[in-house]
Amino acid sequence: MAKKKPEEGPLNLTPDMLHTAARMEDRFNGWLQNRATDHTYQRTVIAYDTYGGTGWVRVLGRLVLTPTGQPAADVQASIRGWKSFVSVPLPNDTAWVRVNDEEHMVTADRGGIIDTVIPGDFQPGETEIELWTDGSLVDSAAVRIIGEDSTFGIISDIDDTVMVTSLPRPFLAAWNTFVLSEHARSPVAGMAVLYDRITYMRPNSPMVYLSTGAWNSALTIKRFLSRNLYPMGPLLLTDWGPTTTRVFRSGKEHKRNSLERMSREFPWMKWLLIGDDGQKDEEVYGEFVDNHPNNVAAVAIRQLTVGEAVWAGGRSKRHGRGQGVPWIYAPDGAGLSSRLTERGIISTI
Repeated sequence: MAKKKPEEGPLNLTPDMLHTAARMEDRFNGWLQNRATDHTYQRTVIAYDTYGGTGWVRVLGRLVLTPTGQPAADVQASIRGWKSFVSVPLPNDTAWVRVNDEEHMVTADRGGIIDTVIPGDFQPGETEIELWTDGSLVDSAAVRIIGEDSTFGIISDIDDTVMVTSLPRPFLAAWNTFVLSEHARSPVAGMAVLYDRITYMRPNSPMVYLSTGAWNSALTIKRFLSRNLYPMGPLLLTDWGPTTTRVFRSGKEHKRNSLERMSREFPWMKWLLIGDDGQKDEEVYGEFVDNHPNNVAAVAIRQLTVGEAVWAGGRSKRHGRGQGVPWIYAPDGAGLSSRLTERGIISTI
């Protein structure tokens, strides 16, 4: 099968093409950047774990100003709550990435987010990239290269699927931005065991976490996953705040676009989609099943408790069916594991 060209990074827009809220945010960030520069804040790169194919790698990172210029792990480990705003985004700035001993220049978007594709020749498995910018320390991130010999993977939601936050869904973005403490969250019973069982039975299966959480919560989420023994994998998050066309970005669109992108990048893959029944996941996964039934091994939906459903604003009214793709429902990881086994999904992957 021919190598698929991945989609390109974000387009640069002129200021007059941006939504009013986005222009206001850019002016505020510019003011913060000037203040930070006056206080001798230092340029810092945060590299995020990512993935790629045998002919390319997706580079994910963030360019910010911080008081100390420490590596990402030190910066994020020492920042809690509102103090996360001591890191000021560097919009439309440049950095360098080293992949397979080759160096490439990359450019951040208006939120300081680096999301670009670097071509190359890669072997399936694990590799590493390094990111840095002028005057910064080097930060590194793990990369999962997915080859065509890998035909099964897991895409999992985070909030109320692997962790319980007990917050109304409209407040989750603010929680991720302002609270940033993984100790305030509880793991969903049995989910780590389920994920570990699947990845143990199929070691070459990539694990991807897809969430509407903000990028500045990425390393906090990563620590939560590690501490609760979840398999590690790339996080596909979003930049909380106004977009170029609207006041608030759409979490549903972020998930929908990410799934569509994965189907283009890895057309041979079958994904086990895991989420919860709190409004969005069933709808988004259902649309993906309708459009790409050959890319879905099964959909596993964790059923929220009554209390969690209240916080989530209710349950989804869609009960997934159709296209010959199994839909599995249970309140926890043990129940999902049992039903996936009964349907032959775990034992036959």
